[in-house]
Amino acid sequence: MRKLCVALTLAAGLSLAACNGADNAAAPPAPQAITTQSVGHYCGMALLDHGGPKGQIFIKGRPDPIWFSSIKQVFAYTLLPEEPKAVSALYVNDMGTAGPDGNPDPTTWIDARQAFYVIEGRFVGGMGAEDAMPFSALARAFAQAHGGRVVVFADVPEPYVFAQ
Repeated sequence: MRKLCVALTLAAGLSLAACNGADNAAAPPAPQAITTQSVGHYCGMALLDHGGPKGQIFIKGRPDPIWFSSIKQVFAYTLLPEEPKAVSALYVNDMGTAGPDGNPDPTTWIDARQAFYVIEGRFVGGMGAEDAMPFSALARAFAQAHGGRVVVFADVPEPYVFAQ
């Protein structure tokens, strides 16, 4: 009887631990739409006033995203030691949805860590400088048309991010 009680107690404890683990693995927040209130974290400018891909980062415990006017700024935020590191989600616009004007569909967001980036190309982003171009697909075709090379999130070199 005693062995049965010990076994049941252990089973109950394991069940509670499994439940707590499930709570900690909550789904990341969904990307938000850019509004007139969306302002770039580093430049302080309204995102709707600039073309090119944008980014948004969610920090655990904060309901609103931190907005970025360029993709290099998204990378800078993740690399700078003074910025919060409790990131729950990173999103970038998918340049595969870009129209003839070079602007992506502002409602199409992809996980920044799953995207492919064309870097060191000739395409000028929304802030008037060369920028990393994020894609869920079509990155190789873009690189062939505009120069540059295709890399994944973890392989974007720090010197590229901070180059002027």
